[in-house]
Amino acid sequence: MASFLTELRTRPVGAAGPTPCPVNLTRLEGLDISARYHSERRGGDFFDGLTTGSRLVFLLTDIAGPRAEAHAIASEAQVAFRQSALELFSPVGANESESIAALAHEVNRSLMEAASGVRFAPTFLGCFNTTLGILTYCNAGRVVAVFRDARSVCVLERGGVPFGLFTHVTYEPAVLAFEPQDKLLLVTKGVIESRRGGTEFGAKRIERLLEHCNGETAAQICDKVLRQAYDFGNHPWSRVQDFLNSRRPRRVEDLTAVALVRR
Repeated sequence: MASFLTELRTRPVGAAGPTPCPVNLTRLEGLDISARYHSERRGGDFFDGLTTGSRLVFLLTDIAGPRAEAHAIASEAQVAFRQSALELFSPVGANESESIAALAHEVNRSLMEAASGVRFAPTFLGCFNTTLGILTYCNAGRVVAVFRDARSVCVLERGGVPFGLFTHVTYEPAVLAFEPQDKLLLVTKGVIESRRGGTEFGAKRIERLLEHCNGETAAQICDKVLRQAYDFGNHPWSRVQDFLNSRRPRRVEDLTAVALVRR
């Protein structure tokens, strides 16, 4: 498994130009979080997070473009994310909805400045308050977010256009309450669009997978979904289809997952 999946804690090896700083989250009591990607990274999937007091502030984004180019943009956006997150969320009495909206504006602005223009970047931005068990978030674009509580599993609605398209767009945050053992799973489009012939892996398989995760850690949930998506898209029949349609070579997408579990 180690050669197949990589935890998002290491600086990319051999990438040209600036690359994002490693993620080194301080563990918060009552919250289990993990972020993992498939080891054959080609594109701009990027995760970052930091803790301040009882809050975890994090983002998952998929910046369009080749890996080296996208990671240079992510490197600059990461600086804005970390600086703004600390300023906005460090005060004990910070309004988390207002702070998420302001943080979304800053990250969107910095991403467009780093790209010197428009750059498509679906992004999930969240703040988890471990004292209250509340997630305040905005889901801008095509990051699939699946939530499971004791009663059901559902895909969270998306709330706005992706980052990187408009400088003055505003985002309306949503709030989600977590009971103990509730789970959230985020995946980038490479997981959903993993294909076997004409069939996509799809969000329904994500829902079923999370529905049957009982007692697994956040890391185990990430590993399971990435393994299943990879195996789905690399089934022997998929290789036959690729051969039969050799004029349309398969585009390799990043496979990235983030899981949160309230303990």
